[in-house]
Parts: sequence; C-alpha cells; structure tokens
Amino acid sequence: MSKKSRKKSSKTPSAGPPPAKTRTKATTKPATIRRASAATSSKTAAKAASHKAASKRLKSSESATGAKGVLAEGQKAPAFSLPRDGGEVAKLSDYAGQKLVLFFYPRADTPGCTREAIDFTRLRPAFAAGGTAVLGISADPLKAQEKFRDKHKLTVPLISDEAHEMLEAYGAWGEKSMYGKTFLGVLRTTVLIGADGRIARIWRHVKVDGHADAVLEAATAL
Repeated sequence: MSKKSRKKSSKTPSAGPPPAKTRTKATTKPATIRRASAATSSKTAAKAASHKAASKRLKSSESATGAKGVLAEGQKAPAFSLPRDGGEVAKLSDYAGQKLVLFFYPRADTPGCTREAIDFTRLRPAFAAGGTAVLGISADPLKAQEKFRDKHKLTVPLISDEAHEMLEAYGAWGEKSMYGKTFLGVLRTTVLIGADGRIARIWRHVKVDGHADAVLEAATAL
C-alpha cells in the first residue's frame, strides 16, 4: 500500500458503537411507560402484602376459635368423652335429659381457678336441687386435677383435657396475652346446656367473683 493510501485510511473512522442518541432511543423507555410500570409494581406489592396480612389474621382467628368456628347459643352441645378425677370417664351422654354446667378454667390450684371451683362446690347442692349437674374442665393432667380436688375439698367432678379437644370444641381454647407475650391457653369460659342438649347460655372472659351465683340463677330460670 502506498503512503498516500495509508494516510487516507487513517482518517477513516473505525467501526464502533452507534451514536448516543441512537442507543438512548433503543433502550430507554418513555417517562409515561416508566410511571405506569412503577404504578403496576406498587399495586402488585400492595396486593401481595394485603394477602399475607389476611392470611396471618385468618391463622390467628383459627387458633383462637378453633377450626370448627365459634360455639353459639342454640346449637347442639358438642359431644365429649374424657377422663375425670377418680379414674372414671365423663361423657355428655351421661347427662342426657338434665341441665349441665361446664366451667372451663385455665389452671388447677391457681388463685382465680381455686375461688371459682370452691364457689361451684359450695353451690353444688343448689344446682342439683334444680336438676343441674356441674363439671369443671382444664388442660391439667389427671394427677393435678385430683391433687387440686383433695387440697380444696372440691366435690364437682374435674375433667382432664390435655389434648384440648373439648376445650376447642366449646371455644375455651385460644390466644391469650400476658406481660406483652401472646400464647395459647384456656380461656375462662362457662357453658350452660339445657335438658334438650342445646347450648342455653355462654359466658366468655369470666370474672370469678359472683360468677357461680349468676350461673345458678340462669340455670334455675331455664
């Protein structure tokens, strides 16, 4: 190649990337499209977050009320068959044709539960006179129930529901909170079952003082 040709060739620009204007046109989305994409992304994220929150609330609701839902007055009383103090088995069918009071308490031999059990024991003759039987239920093991009975001379039968089956069926097992912590446990609840086997009255979040007397009044009027 002659010197003249080489000189001319050096002045010719080599192949390279397209001008900046062309690249911008090919790869950059218009502002309107970017805004629409961002809005869609925000809506999708919000929908996902809402679904996640709803799922969390649903799980919380199910753990508090049980998968079967909340027991209501007028419904047929859920059947049960569980061990009770003395080595016997307590069944709903044993009380067919008579009124029955079920008081669910959190833990044997604690202050509130002790006062409640003593009150129902004190009023047991009055309940019996009105054709009403009384049963106490908690998640305590049978030995703890019998120790509780002996220590406080309780005469009402005490049922042990360690698997929480009866507690859940009657809406007495769910979320509780104490000292800023949430946990599952027995919700102090009392249920009055009529002679027809249906739920006549439900007391939730029971306050112990005077409660047994109020239940006796309701049972007597039934």
